Amino acid sequence: MPLTEQQAAEIAAARAERAETSRPTVPALEALLFQPLPVLDHGFVRVIDYMGDDAAIVQAARVSYGRGTRRVSEDAGLIRYLMRHRHSTPFEMCEIKYHVKLPIFVARQWIRHRTANVNEYSARYSILDREFYLPAPEHLAAQSAMNRQGRGAVLTGDEAAHVLGLLRDDATRSYDHYIEMLNEDEQGAPRDPGRPGLARELARMNLTLNTYTQWYWKVDLHNLLHFLSLRADAHAQYEIRVYAEAMLETVKAWVPIAYKAFLDYRLGAVTLSAQMLTAVRRMAAGEVVTQADSGLNRREWAELMAALARSA
Repeated sequence: MPLTEQQAAEIAAARAERAETSRPTVPALEALLFQPLPVLDHGFVRVIDYMGDDAAIVQAARVSYGRGTRRVSEDAGLIRYLMRHRHSTPFEMCEIKYHVKLPIFVARQWIRHRTANVNEYSARYSILDREFYLPAPEHLAAQSAMNRQGRGAVLTGDEAAHVLGLLRDDATRSYDHYIEMLNEDEQGAPRDPGRPGLARELARMNLTLNTYTQWYWKVDLHNLLHFLSLRADAHAQYEIRVYAEAMLETVKAWVPIAYKAFLDYRLGAVTLSAQMLTAVRRMAAGEVVTQADSGLNRREWAELMAALARSA
């Protein structure tokens, strides 16, 4: 994801600015501020601003006047308790703002999380860049026969090359027609001064969903962790999962105690239904339990066996 000279200069200028503050800051996240973390072929995630830290979670939970004098181990114990028992409001006291560049089809998945403030690049006002997402060969897969939302075997050879060619050609042709309808070049200058161009708000309808867009996305820590629990999961679509994984690294730098509790109690944990828990208790008591007498359907049984690292 190469930056233009202008973009690099803007980032350098932002990082060079200093502002005196009495509020808590986090050195590890300060080091990441404004820097683009590359995602996919042209995308990125950047932290633009943040408020709060691990101590702010503790302060809100205790409703104390300051950061307190308790030991870090006691703060960690409280944060882990809050995470374990899903007490959400102390985590809502921390907020973070990201600048994200992502393909339009990923943005349409992402926007379903209606718990953030979003402002997207306007193609009614500006011209979108000539940048399209093209999957790496190892991520170009057929439809799964078992999961209507998932992928199956990876395409190879001529078939993979043909599909990539179609994706590239369609995106390029659609963008060329987009520019032609606008009658503007990519800098906004008229290509044919004697011919009126189509309105930008209409011309954009021709673009393919792998075209890149950008937005600012501001969210509190509680809702960010909910987003990450779904989108950083191994079952999430690869193209949004890699954004979640990049954001996880920023959370690790920002609130390391909350991050570790999140890994332990949310991302690395499983939830058992009452019937699943009964089956596990029977197994722990030495009973041989099968799917037929477990009270679970086949999918639930398979999920339980996967969680227990047993064969179904």
